[in-house]
Amino acid sequence: MSLSKYNQKRDFKQTKEPKGKVEKSASNLIFVVQKHAASHLHYDFRLEIDGVLKSWAVPKGPSMNPDDKRLAMMVEDHPYSYKDFEGTIPEGNYGAGNVIVWDNGTYTPDEPSENAEKKLLADLKKGHLSFILKGKKLKGEFSLIKLKGKQENAWLLIKKQDSEATETDILKKDKSVISERSLEELEKNSKKAAEKTKEKTKQKSAEIIEDESEEEIDEKKPSKKRKSSTIESASFIKPMLANIKEEPFDDSDWVFENKYDGYRAVSVINSTEVQLFSRNELSFNSNFKPIADELKKIDHVAVLDGEVVVEDENGKANFQLLQNYIKTGLGTLKYYVFDLLNLDGNSITDLSLLERKELLKILFNKYDFTNVFYSEHTVEKGIEQFELAIKNKTEGIIAKKADSIYSPNRRSNDWLKIKIANEEEAIIIGVTKPKNSRKYFGAILLGQYYGKRLQFIGKCGTGFNDATLKELYTKLEPLFVNESPLSEKINIRDEIQWVKPKLVCQIKFSEWTNDKHLRHPVYLGLRIDKKAAEVFLPSNIKMETSAEKPKKEARREMKDEPQKDIKKETREEARSEKQENENSITEKPKNKMENDYDLKIGKTTLHLTNQNKVYFPDDNITKGEIVQYYNEVADLILPYLKDRPQSMNRFPNGINGPSFYQKDVDVDKVPSWLKTKKVFSESNDEYLDYLICNDKPTLLYMANLGCIEMNPWNSTIKHVENPDWLVIDIDPEKDDFTEVVKTALTVKEVLDELETECYCKTSGATGLHVYIPLGAKYDYDSIKIFGELLATEIQSRLPETTSLERSIKKRNHKIYIDYLQNRRGQTLAAPYSVRPKPGATVSTPLEWDEVNSKLHPSQFTIKNVMKRFEKKGDLWKPVLGKGANIKKILQKLESKSLD
Repeated sequence: MSLSKYNQKRDFKQTKEPKGKVEKSASNLIFVVQKHAASHLHYDFRLEIDGVLKSWAVPKGPSMNPDDKRLAMMVEDHPYSYKDFEGTIPEGNYGAGNVIVWDNGTYTPDEPSENAEKKLLADLKKGHLSFILKGKKLKGEFSLIKLKGKQENAWLLIKKQDSEATETDILKKDKSVISERSLEELEKNSKKAAEKTKEKTKQKSAEIIEDESEEEIDEKKPSKKRKSSTIESASFIKPMLANIKEEPFDDSDWVFENKYDGYRAVSVINSTEVQLFSRNELSFNSNFKPIADELKKIDHVAVLDGEVVVEDENGKANFQLLQNYIKTGLGTLKYYVFDLLNLDGNSITDLSLLERKELLKILFNKYDFTNVFYSEHTVEKGIEQFELAIKNKTEGIIAKKADSIYSPNRRSNDWLKIKIANEEEAIIIGVTKPKNSRKYFGAILLGQYYGKRLQFIGKCGTGFNDATLKELYTKLEPLFVNESPLSEKINIRDEIQWVKPKLVCQIKFSEWTNDKHLRHPVYLGLRIDKKAAEVFLPSNIKMETSAEKPKKEARREMKDEPQKDIKKETREEARSEKQENENSITEKPKNKMENDYDLKIGKTTLHLTNQNKVYFPDDNITKGEIVQYYNEVADLILPYLKDRPQSMNRFPNGINGPSFYQKDVDVDKVPSWLKTKKVFSESNDEYLDYLICNDKPTLLYMANLGCIEMNPWNSTIKHVENPDWLVIDIDPEKDDFTEVVKTALTVKEVLDELETECYCKTSGATGLHVYIPLGAKYDYDSIKIFGELLATEIQSRLPETTSLERSIKKRNHKIYIDYLQNRRGQTLAAPYSVRPKPGATVSTPLEWDEVNSKLHPSQFTIKNVMKRFEKKGDLWKPVLGKGANIKKILQKLESKSLD
């Protein structure tokens, strides 16, 4: 990285810090740690790489204890000559305060390499550096691991377990390794900071004008979290799920684990309690008390993901033994943990799988467990692992992409289950009358969901004994119903008692038949951890259309399956789009809309599907009415979508069904007339093909995909790093819109004082959005900091009702003034966008005299806004105007602060 940012931020006539230029050590690479008392005390950890010092600000300082995971915020590169800098940075300069060289020495990568710097640069890019320090205080192996899911440049600095590791507090050795002075001794010779508020505003203003990076937060202003030593408590995370794959495979980018035949269990470990949950957040604490008790040994905040099993005398997990354990408490109970989702209050779901497992192993090495185990894995050799599973007669293996992040509550192709024995979860939908000497019932009828439709998959009459027959019948009897839950008739001669589809059981079987039934099914037991609504026909089993259903209806049901992988679903929809012609709704009456028809817009033809599907159940508003609304409002909304990457929030089954975000578009599968653009996604850490919505056909295509709301970036592809506006998102936790209005008027008051135009719209949900036009003149880093300054000023005027605290738990039910929406890649509902809220509310531009006690977002819905828009026109148009002069605003803000 260039040293230009370092140089830009410093006036070398005022500070004795060295000017930035590229230099290198003659032989060994060096590291240095500087203790820096700026606006708050922290330690600057610096590694020589490629002629500069790569730098991280470590608020709590480095540690020699492997149990300590220190937050480290990556900041701008510093020059090599900075390694010897000690002294005072004068008041009024960036980073003002006192600095000593707390430690220094040389370092090497943890593994020998012909080109150490090349390896270190590659590891830095991957977000995982491991190295060996040879310092005067810090010695041995360390790792720096990037936390992609937190602040954008947040890392963890971790000491590895080796002969140098110690629990002794290394920070007590507090003197400089150069001058042998402590920081306190140095501070005696420097003046105290004058007016803290004046200094903070002046310093931040200079940083914004000089194009500072947001990642340098730890060198200038502490967050509340960093000031506090309290670790945020952890909460339940709904687990990530795997898709099914038929055959094992070898791949160096994948790891392979044993597939356990038990109950998925997520452990939430806090200082006050340990909670063991099923995948649906049912408590397992009483059922599996020995495991919950064992986990109390862990003295860290953590969230673990694993599987609870009972093993037989041969060490093989057996689901029926697990069922018996719940009843009798007899058996060898074990908890195999294969993932770590939170550590010491830090969410680590955006770390790669191998990084998460490395942290998990470090954590588990600390404890002597008896029935809790780290789940081992092998790299690349999936076929060999599968053959071993066959030899050991286990259930199969799980394949996981080594660099995959953890996607809560999503079934992903990054995780694949490859089974040996065929087992399925099935819903009990009926029982047959018992024959001969059998009591209670003869067989159970089984079903799985296929989209919204419940599909019959066979009957099962084996696997029961007298006790299980009685026990199961007792649980089924209260669920007896007269009507079949199936939409089709089934060919069974037995007398049937239908059952409400609530209970889920585990079935093993030999294979699927041609008519998509289970062959030779055997009952294994009930699943207390699964809901019937989650049990779907496997995606690799393709259903044939029945005589009662036309082919188009079957295809629509396939398209709307919420459980399918997003990319697969997109491919199926795109294939359907290419096969069908497209058409126009302009003459279709809303109350008599065809379910599927074509729409012709200019030269483009669009095929619209499921137009009568109800998207808003309480209001009986259909998908077709949403598409019709966007058809009518297109001229107003398109200027605020044009050339902007779209993050599509899709609701294939309406506002009460599951939804998902889709950024990446499969360009080979979608219609050729759609415009896409490759844009780097920082949250995904890769280039994605974003959809660009520049015309009405694209707008309606998105609405037909289930995009109830439109979520564009704040910047366009023409200047992707520079947003067109700054937004203050006024986000209440409670339904107190009077205070929301008061907050918006305070925003207007502050900006009026700064002689800056701003514009207000309803969020369409519970809040208000205030926009400041910028004309794409400033980058995201500068705008975010400017937004923070404004938000701080606004909050200072409403301290009793507003908060800048991002954590809901810490807001104390106050209104959140959200300036973080001004980061790259963040999205808000566009003006004129529908929102997935009851009533089909619309994000509506306002005149400032409308922002009063009579205002509420529920006033504006798709039923009434078109008349308003025809009358008032586009109130939002000035937002795309010339834009504010931030430099002048900052000067006014600074002058105001000085006054």
